[in-house]
Amino acid sequence: MATDDEGANDRIDILLVEPNPGDSRLFEEQCKDAKLLNTIRTVTDGEEALDFLHQRGEYADEPLPDIVLLEPQLPGKSGIEVLSEVKHDSVLREIPVIILTSSDAGEQVVQSHGIEADTYLQKPVEPEEFVEFVGSIEEFWFAIVEKPSQSATRD
Repeated sequence: MATDDEGANDRIDILLVEPNPGDSRLFEEQCKDAKLLNTIRTVTDGEEALDFLHQRGEYADEPLPDIVLLEPQLPGKSGIEVLSEVKHDSVLREIPVIILTSSDAGEQVVQSHGIEADTYLQKPVEPEEFVEFVGSIEEFWFAIVEKPSQSATRD
């Protein structure tokens, strides 16, 4: 019975907020090819992302993700607005948010709104770059999981 549970704790639930279906498909395929233990749920706009995170409507039974990958340029409610709401919510602010940028300027735009994401990753341009991109997300996740919460013990 313990073997059934092994690996379940290693599974990463990812919420990908990405309006481009091609990018979403490439990300999902590369995660599968890399044999990463994860569940990827994809939404395409800011309102849908917030519904998912607040477990409203069709997402009422979905678990909260372990990590959010957020494209800042979304139709409707922007990624910056989503990030702001997440970071100002006492429950959601604990979920790491990775902003997916197309350039270094994208990071500066987000930061100019006075909101800080947990990290920023540049989205790949070429399909073969998605392998490295997925690896970067995995490294970020393991750094968070393995890092003890030192901020709680420091004053």
